[in-house]
Parts: sequence; C-alpha cells; structure tokens
Amino acid sequence: MNKNIIAIAIGALGFIIGLGLLGNAIKNRNRSENTISVTGLGTKHFVSDLITWSGNFSKNNFDLKLAYDELALDRKTINDYLLSKGVKQSEIVFSSVDIQKQFKNYTDSNGNNVQNEFTGYNLTQTVSIESKEVAKIENLSRNITEIINRGIEFTSSSPSYFYTKLATVKQEMIASATKDAKERAEKIAENSGSSLGNLKKATMGVIQITAPNSNEDYSYGGTFNTASKDKEASITIKLEYEVN
Repeated sequence: MNKNIIAIAIGALGFIIGLGLLGNAIKNRNRSENTISVTGLGTKHFVSDLITWSGNFSKNNFDLKLAYDELALDRKTINDYLLSKGVKQSEIVFSSVDIQKQFKNYTDSNGNNVQNEFTGYNLTQTVSIESKEVAKIENLSRNITEIINRGIEFTSSSPSYFYTKLATVKQEMIASATKDAKERAEKIAENSGSSLGNLKKATMGVIQITAPNSNEDYSYGGTFNTASKDKEASITIKLEYEVN
C-alpha cells in the first residue's frame, strides 16, 4: 500500500515538474518572439586625400644596348619634368625595365606561317606616383601631353583616389547607423504601446564606398570606388531588441 502511495506521489511530482518546464518553454518562446529587428543606415561624404597615378614609356631598337640607353634618356627627361612640376623625388618610382623581342610573321599563299623575322627589341618601363597633393597630381595627369611633345612615347593611366582616414570614417558611420536603428526601434515600440528591452543582437554590414549620386552596384563583399575623388560611404547596422 505504501509503495503504491509513493509511486503515485512520484508520478504526480513528475507531472507537476513537466507542466512547469512546459510553461517555461512557452513563456521563453513567447518572449523570443516578442522582439523588434531594425536596420539603421550610416553615411558619410568625404574627399580623397591620397592619389596614385602611373604611365609607361617605351623604346624600340634592333640593338638592345641602344634601346636601353634611349630608354634611360627618356626616363631622365620624365623624372626632370615631374620634379619641375613640384613632384617630390621620394614620390616618384620607376619600375624595372620589361624587355620583349619583336617578330614579324610571314605566311605563304595557303596562309601557313613560314617565317618569323626579328624586328627589334621593345623596352617598356612604368613610372608611378603616390602623393597626398591630390590637386597637383590630378592636374599633372591631365596635362601629360607635355611629355609626349618632347618626343617620348608615353601612355598615361587614370588616377586612383584613396582616403587615409577611412578607419575614422567607419567608426563615425557605425555610430550613426546604430543611432538610426535604435531610433527606428523606439518609434516602432512606441507606436505599438510597448517599450524597448535589452539589446539581443547586433549585426554590422560591409562598408560600401561609391561615387556620390552614382548608380554603382553594392557588392556582397563591399564596394571600394577608386575612380572618383569625391566619395560617399555607407554601412548598415541591424539591431534586435526585446520588447517590454
């Protein structure tokens, strides 16, 4: 008899504990559903403070040494020209010389390649500039025809623009995006007659840097525009709050 009573008591206790666990599960489930998720946006406009620019020049000659000597003269002319425009010597970098043998192909009446004739050496070198004097180098890149007018075969590339204080910009945008997200969450909670509870989760998106007022596509891994001196950066922050 006593054993039966004990068994019934244990069964009843287990039933009560089970109900308690079920109640907590339902309560926690409802609590997890009673949340607000919002996304805030932080943006920043800024102007690049670093510019890089490069161009290449070449010489052709049957004699390799003569070709190299002629290229060296062009290199000195270019270096002197850049210095005369206010570019610092420490900002000018010349690459190693690339040497290519040139051949002319001949074909017979059937279109078969029957002979390769050596036509000389082609030597190419690149000059690069990295400077914080953005306006000066930008203007220089636009007026590089002055070098061409000196008889040098020179091909100029477009400048690339960068910003050295990007870490500071990113921190400012994160703060702005977080504030924007929190204000959105507070407004939603207020309109629903609730109040924000604890922050449960925060997720930061990747930084996107584009030209202002452009139609550049955002990239999953982040966009970094280097073609525009003026830039617009943006970042998103997703916040998830409990609601009381």
